[in-house]
Amino acid sequence: MERSRVLLVDAAPGALLGRELERLLGHGLAVTLNLRRVADGAGARADWGGRVDFTDFDPFDEAALLAETVRDGLGHHAVKSRAGVPLRAAFLAGATRPGLAHPLRVIGRAGAGTDHVELAAAARHGVTVTHTPGSNADAVAEFALAQLLALTRGLRSYDEAAHRGEWRAATAPPEELSELTLGIVGPGRIGRALAGRASALGMEVQAFSRRPAVTSAPAAPDLAPASASARDLASASTPQPTPTPTPAPRPNRSLPDLLATSDVVSLHLPLTPETRGLIGRAELALMRPGAILLNTARGGIVDEQALADALRDPAHPLAAAAVDTFEHEHAAFASPLFGLPNALLTPHVAGMTRTAMATAALRCADHIAALLAGRPEGIPVVTA
Repeated sequence: MERSRVLLVDAAPGALLGRELERLLGHGLAVTLNLRRVADGAGARADWGGRVDFTDFDPFDEAALLAETVRDGLGHHAVKSRAGVPLRAAFLAGATRPGLAHPLRVIGRAGAGTDHVELAAAARHGVTVTHTPGSNADAVAEFALAQLLALTRGLRSYDEAAHRGEWRAATAPPEELSELTLGIVGPGRIGRALAGRASALGMEVQAFSRRPAVTSAPAAPDLAPASASARDLASASTPQPTPTPTPAPRPNRSLPDLLATSDVVSLHLPLTPETRGLIGRAELALMRPGAILLNTARGGIVDEQALADALRDPAHPLAAAAVDTFEHEHAAFASPLFGLPNALLTPHVAGMTRTAMATAALRCADHIAALLAGRPEGIPVVTA
């Protein structure tokens, strides 16, 4: 029986690459590895030659992505990525066109969120879309807390001054975290993880949810191949335990009220038609004087121009923002926030810890294998 073909558009980095490839091969899948973002391409060829096929292309070039997916009329049953490579209607039509030996059936993302996929087009072409929600919840929550500490304590300005040989004392002592109220917009897995950490540091935490209730989705079943190691099973195929239950954030009935009553607002929402532009000029104007905005969710949720204008205005209540996700990322990276001293900018790295990336990569491999084998039970699938 011919093996299902999988194209790794954007493989796991460093030593995690080997674990990801072993997982996919252990499921009996035929793997094509894109070397474009592999740090040691020659090493990968030497280590995996004869077990996987290789290609090298820019996955953000839609024409190149389609050409490699359907090369020689073979096609691939599944495409896996981790960096949000856009998969739009034209690609989906080409990757499922009649005559391909192996038309596309599954898209897998090693990470949370599927806004990079045109879901309606995927449904039209019979392509199932899966991801790994919750795999990076702890990592993103830790990063949001780091953003908060960096801004409230002025770490960047002190560091820059010290590197210039300046001994800069605080002009006004900052408030401690226990004096601040944190408002979480979207108390899902990441939001709840942040709430627990902030509560442990003495912050008052409140949350606004667009849904009437937040419940945890059932965990995907353990689908690791028999060859998977005990470490892999423990770190990626089973839910990670929460050592100590943490109090739920106090619910807030409206977004405007949360914005007006929080010293720090942290966004943890998916990007959907309903959430695009959720935080604009009117919402920013509602915030408390001296407030901070954190965005580790998606760039399109915040109007970046409105945010930049607010940060430039010394009379605006918003004092600072930390932004890890942008409207235009990767090769198209551009933002009106560039150059603003009160904007802490990072390149979408909040969820990139070793544990989070391994969990996402191995779980995604399991999801793809299960869907290709016709076993969708317990696998997170996203529809339009």
